[in-house]
Amino acid sequence: MRFRGPVLPDGEAADLYVVDGRITYEVQPGAETVVEGWIVPGLVDAHCHIGLDDHGATDRETAEEQAIADRDGGALLLRDCGSALDTRWVQERDDLPRLIRAGRHVGRTKRYIRNYAHEVEPAELAATVALEAQRGDGWVKLVGDWISREEGDLAPSFPAEAFAAAIDAAHAHGAKVTAHCFGYDVLPGLIAAGIDCIEHGTGLTTDLIEAMVAQGTALVPTVMQVDKFPEHAAGGREKFPAYATTMTDLYARRRDTLMSAYEAGVALYAGSDGGGISKHGNLAGEVLAMAGLGLPAEYALGAASWRARAWLGWNPTLAEGAPADFVVYPRNPLTDLTVLREPSCIVLRGTQVR
Repeated sequence: MRFRGPVLPDGEAADLYVVDGRITYEVQPGAETVVEGWIVPGLVDAHCHIGLDDHGATDRETAEEQAIADRDGGALLLRDCGSALDTRWVQERDDLPRLIRAGRHVGRTKRYIRNYAHEVEPAELAATVALEAQRGDGWVKLVGDWISREEGDLAPSFPAEAFAAAIDAAHAHGAKVTAHCFGYDVLPGLIAAGIDCIEHGTGLTTDLIEAMVAQGTALVPTVMQVDKFPEHAAGGREKFPAYATTMTDLYARRRDTLMSAYEAGVALYAGSDGGGISKHGNLAGEVLAMAGLGLPAEYALGAASWRARAWLGWNPTLAEGAPADFVVYPRNPLTDLTVLREPSCIVLRGTQVR
């Protein structure tokens, strides 16, 4: 197969060939041109949940539908940030996206969405994380904070020392750690303990952002999820007014928080948070949402393609000999990000899947 057009991120026009599942720029006589357009390394959804809906684990058929929706949206590499379903079988399917599993969320007893997480007490946290580190694909997902009925507001799920021991346990088993964090209070302890990534991160402040830059902690801001904060605030206002106030404030500061992290040099990556109440296959919406808050188009697209691939240890560019995972668009996404919703062609593992 032959594909013609500018190849991002460099944007140099080329004839790109797919031979035996890999990319070559050597002329292949007789090759048929499949399509012309802008060729982009396979997109990356750095925060989604295959096999999860708003009730917990799905059946296998539903999980397959979710993975296909992500693939058909151009996301060919997924970092699954917690699922109650064992999805190792996805990795055996050549027609489904490449999947990096973080295992199941680890949270505090009765302090997270029902049927989602391993629910444990502080004394059990490090041991549970050690097990998940061995079961997953190099990542573990913690529930950093959630609403506390006793406090009526967001509160850390575990004491800072328990989080620190859990992060040490994961690192000892060769796994990185990320955590769901909406509020401020949980962040200082996690960042000081050397966490590798923060999900959402709406409670970040200047000092914490500086600490993240110093130690290389990444941020997946899930802007579309944060856009639901007014809905969460309205739903909790009558029973938990302090929580409603917090969520409203975090939403109001969302742009300043994101742009402060970007301008300071925190590495940002795109995650749709597909799963639960959020639909799969909408990574394009997240890239557009990130750009809508002020990120340059090139940065927002890189956060969902070449930079994210490099971060997760996959071929970041469509270099000679690289696996043929890419998406072709009819217009230049760097000048019109809306084209991410209109892929002309999707190639995964050297096979045209759309």
